[in-house]
Amino acid sequence: KPLDSEAILTSVAKTGRVVCAEEHLIAGGLGEAVAGLLAREHPAPMRFVAVNDRFGQSGKPAQLMSAYGLDAAHIVAAVRDITGA
Repeated sequence: KPLDSEAILTSVAKTGRVVCAEEHLIAGGLGEAVAGLLAREHPAPMRFVAVNDRFGQSGKPAQLMSAYGLDAAHIVAAVRDITGA
């Protein structure tokens, strides 16, 4: 906080879509705040790359990023999905 609404809306006006990646739960995170802004100001397709509501686990950082869907492969997949690439 605070959310840079102007920057987000300027970006979505250019691209027509949003991929929000964060190391946080989907619920209550940045993506949810961005989704609320878009719903009010500029509806657009959106994909979330964030932690689903689940129990944590232990492991090496790279393993955990992959397990929680936060690694580069998951981000690229979200971008490809939303762009149709």
